[in-house]
Amino acid sequence: MLKIGLVSISDRASQGVYEDKGLPALQDWLARAVATPFQAVCRLIPDEQAVIETHLKALVDDEGCQLVLTTGGTGPAPRDVTPDATLAVADRVMPGFGEQMRQISLRFVPTAILSRQTGVIRKQSLILNLPGQPKAIQETLEGLRGADGKVEVPGIFAAVPYCLDLIGAPYIETDETVVKAFRPKSAIKPAP
Repeated sequence: MLKIGLVSISDRASQGVYEDKGLPALQDWLARAVATPFQAVCRLIPDEQAVIETHLKALVDDEGCQLVLTTGGTGPAPRDVTPDATLAVADRVMPGFGEQMRQISLRFVPTAILSRQTGVIRKQSLILNLPGQPKAIQETLEGLRGADGKVEVPGIFAAVPYCLDLIGAPYIETDETVVKAFRPKSAIKPAP
């Protein structure tokens, strides 16, 4: 079965100072978008590089998550160390994911260029650093639609299923009304 690690990284939310909105946003979006049955493994942790690295390794190496989505801690502030921890556990860097997330966010705020979101591969798992706000999480995963409902700027999740195919993770399908997975024709499996 597909296992997806979800990690919300926030000092204050992990201490109970305020309610975490990252994990619920990720869970809600995945429930709408991913048609393949999956199990979510959730973590709410502080913005500490060693802690983040430990959890990312455990989700991939011990829990067997083939996809790990993080939210929070991607800015330039000294406490924002999610990308640093992600790069430290990476076997390969996938810079296109961060580039596309910034392109989407630049449609709304010029400060999107300050984001250090990235994507990496560890073993047979894809790890993606998403923004911290629920609206931005949805936009970067799903993409942006015009008034006619057609996708104008593709979200990053359109590329996730094929990336997972290429690294040997399970074949996953999406609900095309939320996000249409792109695969070359030769990589599309017939519906069961």
